[in-house]
Amino acid sequence: MTIAISIAPASIHLQLGEMQQVNGLRFQTLTIHLNRPDRLIQPDDLVGLSLPPGIDTTAGVVITGRAPIWLYTYLVHELHPTAWVACFDPRLGGAVVATTHSRQTQVGQVIALPASQRQPRLGAALLVVGPPDSGKSVFSHALFRALLPEYPEVFLQRAQWDGEGNWTLELPESATVADREAFKLFYKGELTDGFFPYQAQAILRLRRRKPMVIVDVGGMVQPEKVPVLEACSHYLVISSRPDRIDEWHEFCGDRGNLKPVAVIHSTLETTAQIHRQEPYLEITCGPWVQGQPQRLPEVLIEQVRSQF
Repeated sequence: MTIAISIAPASIHLQLGEMQQVNGLRFQTLTIHLNRPDRLIQPDDLVGLSLPPGIDTTAGVVITGRAPIWLYTYLVHELHPTAWVACFDPRLGGAVVATTHSRQTQVGQVIALPASQRQPRLGAALLVVGPPDSGKSVFSHALFRALLPEYPEVFLQRAQWDGEGNWTLELPESATVADREAFKLFYKGELTDGFFPYQAQAILRLRRRKPMVIVDVGGMVQPEKVPVLEACSHYLVISSRPDRIDEWHEFCGDRGNLKPVAVIHSTLETTAQIHRQEPYLEITCGPWVQGQPQRLPEVLIEQVRSQF
């Protein structure tokens, strides 16, 4: 009697690239692929994970791919015998040397990867805007998660300093509102002269390598944000206050010359009411509250997909 055993595919796949050379530096690229549709992994996925064969330890290794910090830490440790190890950051347009045994490189050095790895044209950059307490950060994360299975290269850039990042939105549902606000307050920063120019450069670098970048820019109309407007291509307004929508059309559309994708009237009720679809989608939907996962209406996802 033959017993068929079904073996689930590994959640993590490590792909080793061919040897490359940039400015005299030899290196291979180690690309992380997360195989689950939702691109999630668990700590026990490290058990039994090993580096692919064929790594040339006389050269460097550039690690790239979307993954938690703890996976990167594990890989940097495992790659200790190599000449140097760098981690690619698309916002910098290069790989940052994290450890080295070679006089050719130094820790903190940014190694620009070949231009051939860029897209033939800039990807779209969708600026998510609207007044405070409308659910921008929660919506941006929900949109990112909805697009990720089909478009694994989509990127969510938090161009604000309020301490609310993906990690706060991915806390377990057991986390209380007080817990979430405490984390957010602890990591809250403040505006500096170089903040938005830095974000603008990061967005442009991302657009050279990603098909779409979602940008969460915070809830105030500020002239300091003009560099970010210039770095984006489209905008989406989400607002719990109808009287505050026109100011964002003026700021993003008239001043920034960005293309409108949608206007979302944010509500605490569970609903999805389409008001119009031309010249952009206008819809009432919600709620966009931390700890309350909300499925995006398909018409809204399709409207964003059309911008790829």
